[in-house]
Amino acid sequence: MPWLNRAELNKAELKEAGLKETDELFKVDHIKIVLVNTTHPGNIGATARAMKNMGLFHLALVDPLEFPSGVAVGRAASALDILENANVHATLQEAIADCGLVIGTSARSRKIPWPVLSPEECAEKIVRDSDRNRVAVVFGREDRGLTNEELQLCHYHVQIPAAEQYSSLNLAAAALLICYEIRRYALSRLGQDSQQEDDYWDIEWATGEQLEQFFEHLETVLVRLDFHNPENPRQLMQRLRRLYSRVRLDTMEMNILRGILTHMEFHLDNPQPVTGRTARRRESSNDKAIQAKQKKRRQRKDFDEAAQNKRSLDTMVEILKEAGKMGEQEENGE
Repeated sequence: MPWLNRAELNKAELKEAGLKETDELFKVDHIKIVLVNTTHPGNIGATARAMKNMGLFHLALVDPLEFPSGVAVGRAASALDILENANVHATLQEAIADCGLVIGTSARSRKIPWPVLSPEECAEKIVRDSDRNRVAVVFGREDRGLTNEELQLCHYHVQIPAAEQYSSLNLAAAALLICYEIRRYALSRLGQDSQQEDDYWDIEWATGEQLEQFFEHLETVLVRLDFHNPENPRQLMQRLRRLYSRVRLDTMEMNILRGILTHMEFHLDNPQPVTGRTARRRESSNDKAIQAKQKKRRQRKDFDEAAQNKRSLDTMVEILKEAGKMGEQEENGE
């Protein structure tokens, strides 16, 4: 498939390709992912899926071992359109012939020093250059990557900082990581790299005045509980301020906390048992009340066992009576 012009895409094609009709993040139609001599078709399908996840849709294949492939289709999931429109080339030179910027992936340093980018730097350069150039990101073979000759066709190399003891990434995983960095940088240019709490929080944040009133209320209750000694504070209130400031309370949470403090004050002012449901709640938490309940349960269990024994005894008596009647009848010859 030749390079698509955004003007040539209708709405259905835009949606299918994962593009926005407005507020375009970057020139996705100027960026292609190139896989060189891929041996396992599943990696082609998985790479297509990774591309579509991140809003890219131009895939180029250089001399793949097996393509088209049912395995690739299975791994692509809903990215079949990317597979169907993939371009197959005989050589890497052919695949990147129309590109003004080519970046090759490499897991190791080479004998000849070459400009090396981190994934973040790579993404920034791709997004910025895509405004005026066609860009290719080239991934090598699963077992040995790109050759020195192929890497020398690239303007830059990108290295993913994997662990030294095992730095070889799965092909599709490496493609997903680079595609993700491209999208992340594009979002950051629009200030959309991360959703802010204010965008989704459903309650207003507590104001500074509300916080000060809360801390005054909290300190008062802690003093009354003999938990806090103002004459020897030991930085208690400062640490509590730091704790609640780190949480960042909203107004509803503030009201809950103030309600708890008010309830504590009520019970401090009313130490005697009260009537009604509150009294029953208090009694249920009392050790003596718990012991009384346990004793009552034991008594009920003893009563049930006694009743069962009585029923068993009554049944035995009835059986003996019946046996006696039968014996009398036999003696009388009935």
